[in-house]
Amino acid sequence: MERHCVLVATFLLMLHIVHAQDQIGFISVDCGLAPRESPYNEAKTGLTYTSDDGLVNVGKPGRIAKEFEPLADKPTLTLRYFPEGVRNCYNLNVTSDTNYLIKATFVYGNYDGLNVGPNFDLYFGPNLWTTVSSNDTIKEIIHVTKTNSLQVCLIKTGISIPFINVLELRPMKKNMYVTQGESLNYLFRVYISNSSTRIRFPDDVYDRKWYPYFDNSWTQVTTTLDVNTSLTYELPQSVMAKAATPIKANDTLNITWTVEPPTTKFYSYMHFAELQTLRANDAREFNVTMNGIYTYGPYSPKPLKTETIYDKIPEQCDGGACLLQVVKTLKSTLPPLLNAIEAFTVIDFPQMETNGDDVDAIKNVQDTYGISRISWQGDPCVPKLFLWDGLNCNNSDNSTSPIITSLDLSSSGLTGSITQAIQNLTNLQELDLSDNNLTGEIPDFLGDIKSLLVINLSGNNLSGSVPPSLLQKKGMKLNVEGNPHLLCTADSCVKKGEDGHKKKSVIVPVVASIASIAVLIGALVLFFILRKKKSPKVEGPPPSYMQASDGRSPRSSEPAIVTKNRRFTYSQVAIMTNNFQRILGKGGFGMVYHGFVNGTEQVAVKILSHSSSQGYKEFKAEVELLLRVHHKNLVGLVGYCDEGENMALIYEYMANGDLKEHMSGTRNRFTLNWGTRLKIVVESAQGLEYLHNGCKPPMVHRDVKTTNILLNEHFQAKLADFGLSRSFPIEGETHVSTVVAGTPGYLDPEYYKTNWLTEKSDVYSFGIVLLELITNRPVIDKSREKPHIAEWVGVMLTKGDINSIMDPNLNEDYDSGSVWKAVELAMSCLNPSSARRPTMSQVVIELNECIASENSRGGASRDMDSKSSIEVSLTFDTELSPTAR
Repeated sequence: MERHCVLVATFLLMLHIVHAQDQIGFISVDCGLAPRESPYNEAKTGLTYTSDDGLVNVGKPGRIAKEFEPLADKPTLTLRYFPEGVRNCYNLNVTSDTNYLIKATFVYGNYDGLNVGPNFDLYFGPNLWTTVSSNDTIKEIIHVTKTNSLQVCLIKTGISIPFINVLELRPMKKNMYVTQGESLNYLFRVYISNSSTRIRFPDDVYDRKWYPYFDNSWTQVTTTLDVNTSLTYELPQSVMAKAATPIKANDTLNITWTVEPPTTKFYSYMHFAELQTLRANDAREFNVTMNGIYTYGPYSPKPLKTETIYDKIPEQCDGGACLLQVVKTLKSTLPPLLNAIEAFTVIDFPQMETNGDDVDAIKNVQDTYGISRISWQGDPCVPKLFLWDGLNCNNSDNSTSPIITSLDLSSSGLTGSITQAIQNLTNLQELDLSDNNLTGEIPDFLGDIKSLLVINLSGNNLSGSVPPSLLQKKGMKLNVEGNPHLLCTADSCVKKGEDGHKKKSVIVPVVASIASIAVLIGALVLFFILRKKKSPKVEGPPPSYMQASDGRSPRSSEPAIVTKNRRFTYSQVAIMTNNFQRILGKGGFGMVYHGFVNGTEQVAVKILSHSSSQGYKEFKAEVELLLRVHHKNLVGLVGYCDEGENMALIYEYMANGDLKEHMSGTRNRFTLNWGTRLKIVVESAQGLEYLHNGCKPPMVHRDVKTTNILLNEHFQAKLADFGLSRSFPIEGETHVSTVVAGTPGYLDPEYYKTNWLTEKSDVYSFGIVLLELITNRPVIDKSREKPHIAEWVGVMLTKGDINSIMDPNLNEDYDSGSVWKAVELAMSCLNPSSARRPTMSQVVIELNECIASENSRGGASRDMDSKSSIEVSLTFDTELSPTAR
């Protein structure tokens, strides 16, 4: 292993001097601090801390319990916690290509009164940094920034709610802690002293925290003289003015530590300065070895001058146990000496961030339209698990930055004009801005985005004409229907002249008049022909064209549905279903028929039966919900019919029916394997998670069950049947008092007793679905000792035999760890107390871990970076000194 000795010239470059009181470039964030209390100077260090207001748009402020306050520094008294969403991020402005020391402090302090310690992940941009699982800890890395922005994200991985107390960034010189391109993860940093004093800013100009460390086989060496520390690493005078040597002159000076896993690579930095005045015949010379292998030397420390010996390439220790020894040479008359040592493990951040121009552009779009989707935090494209809702990205090549290829902001309540920020999404292939309230003209720049081939601007209030650049673009699919003030379409656009004014040609009105007359004659001929024919026989009730003059349906006092472009007449419904020829199924709403829209797009048409228990209110609720929500795991609404007594819902066609059919074997004879079942429940959970967190206001499905989970031709799962769904109309509401509705067996018992509906009611129902997929047994079976599936599984679990619970059709072909995790998750969803159930965000994460465990059985790699922990035999707690081994 190669080492390198840093011997810096004695002259000082003023550009690199950092005085003790300087905080140039420092970012010191007291998370959760009220803006009115910001900024303040911390008494012990003199550091200036500011509120996190403006750095994060979510989360809630908190404070550690009073009994812990006497033990805490002021910045750790407050915190911000994140009960909503999966990924919550801080956005910091930094200087690109700068070496930063980055610290995040977590002091639980029983702030929530639950006395349950943390367990969540910390991400650095799109990459996993570490897992926070200690009540009091500091996480620290050294990292060279690549852009002018930096994101620190807290990720829910279970029931624990993420929180953070302090976030600090300290810029350092580029020639400090140089690696081969990796970042450094703090392992330990000690100065050799028998005191109990911890050292940081202002003694350390970079605010590194130094912990005292000493062994009873050593003797302390000190000096009152100044040590020259103003070199590369600018170490504190109080650190370098102390050192240790072995009590026995011929002994080695040993430092040991352990890393996990054993293959972990690390860098070490040893700092030396001779503190004693040597006599004429004295010599201090030593070598450095790691696990008995020579690494550097012979070396003699310089009198009262700091020098650092560090690794040029990272090291590894056999078995993860490291023994660093400083060994005197034969010519040395004095024992070896050491002043201070630091060690860092290598941490790779392999996932490249989304293309910087794309990030700037999408954030500009977000700011322009005030988009506040909970998923729009952190990196837009990566990791895939946290992809922003409404985006698709191309990140297939790990050597290049991901790019945004699709933007769907349909039904997002957008107002104003089409923002110019979109033109900076230069790799965009699809753009959907439909069903908003956008005004103004269609901008020319859309035609200049070379990759853009699909544009949907329908259902807005745009005006002017369609730019020729869009009309003439080959392969372009452009939808501008439903813009009443748009003067021209693809067939009738008037080009602009060189002076920028519309030139009107005499030919245009003449041709238009002739065409109009021809169309009128044709329509009259067709009318008389059709009158001679019989009206087509239509199954079901005859169409009615009556409409109340006040805009209300004559059958109900419910307000009529207000929307655009998705309404069909009953005769159109009859035509698309070929007079209701092919029945797909039957539900509480009525019959479901197969049909075609535009002759090619397959659809499922649900006709409201007059005898249905579900009436116009449920019909209206489902239409209005599906018109405003869009997610890959929710069945899409193609359109609807609301004509007199005739009502129909037209959905996208799901070729593989519902999940219940596949589990019961009524649809086909093959058995869904465990991996496919997990994929289906993950996708279903993602749809629910979107309803709970992605919708404003949040939605509760209220009827989650296997018959309402539909599968398309690729076995992608989508939630359906939103007739019972409810929203929380007032922001901040935790529940809605409502009449109990749902399916027996799936009903949340707490909701049943209290009539209080919450998102956790869906979580309970989802837990039942999960048990169905695990056991393939009916939800209610009166022949069992415990009729309800939750009670039955609970009894079987007490026996500890997972195979007695699992579907025997799987023939034990599954990863038992994945199954156990799924069973535990299902039972946590069924907790009688809704407060103790996980959120759907947490459920999604847990199920993805089940999939990763199942995939690893077949050698597949996990989507998310594997986590590794590092155990140091020098135990460094946040506020405790290390203990020597």
